[in-house]
Amino acid sequence: MLKNAEKRIMITGFLCVEKNNSEKIYDYTGCLYPEGYISADKSLLFNHDQIDKIYHLGLKDIEEEKFKQKLNEIEKNVKSN
Repeated sequence: MLKNAEKRIMITGFLCVEKNNSEKIYDYTGCLYPEGYISADKSLLFNHDQIDKIYHLGLKDIEEEKFKQKLNEIEKNVKSN
């Protein structure tokens, strides 16, 4: 749940940029829960500090851990440039 929100969000992606502003990088993209992905214009971009409450973490395995490590490396490189 995002801060000051009324509906829950399901995270569907990581390190995303706005269509019209590739300079700004967001930690997550998501969609309304339980509706799910409807269209690109209904997707939400947000950062970790905007999250108020986590209801469920979903699948976590070694593949996800390796993926997160790669994302962290990419994020560090982007922020240092």
